[in-house]
Amino acid sequence: MTPWDQFFKEKIIKIFTECQSIVDIGGGLRVLKDRGNRYDKNRQWVLPYVKKVDYKILDPVPDFYPDIIGDIHALPFVDNSQEAILCLAILEHVENPIQAYQELYRVLKPGGYCLVYVPFLFYYHAEVGYYKDYWRFSEDALRYLSKDFSRVEMQNVRGALATWLHINPLGTYAVLKHLAGALDKLFHKVNSKQTSGYYVFLVK
Repeated sequence: MTPWDQFFKEKIIKIFTECQSIVDIGGGLRVLKDRGNRYDKNRQWVLPYVKKVDYKILDPVPDFYPDIIGDIHALPFVDNSQEAILCLAILEHVENPIQAYQELYRVLKPGGYCLVYVPFLFYYHAEVGYYKDYWRFSEDALRYLSKDFSRVEMQNVRGALATWLHINPLGTYAVLKHLAGALDKLFHKVNSKQTSGYYVFLVK
């Protein structure tokens, strides 16, 4: 298992075993076929955890059957009210990520958890008629955005060579992906800041 997959798994298990109520902004967990605009069969290991908590999806439009309709720029929750929030592959698509980050902080309870994923060196991926693709985030940007949280843990996703390959047409070939990963290890580029993106685990 890659370091980033391990980080994701550990944080998801922590959130779903320590919290009773979780809001997934945009349905980025992609674990339910009937809600959200994406489904990832590789995330099925999460489903037993989802069934044991009050798991709700928030989206700005009703098209994909969210539990809550709301805008991340003005979340429909009172201050200090949410135990945990997932915000996976969302912030690049919002007009004002600084305001969105402030909203995440505002609505979390003291000690509450937030797991974020954002891209850095990544291809354009808007959804016509639904959302645009505005932003990319370096580690420096994330440290700035996260400055009010009491705890910040980051994990890059892909090393430098695997990142380059991922945005290259050759990245569809599994053998080349394995080779790039091996070369990243060989040349100590696994933890490079030239990365596809970052997972960020936040504690208020």
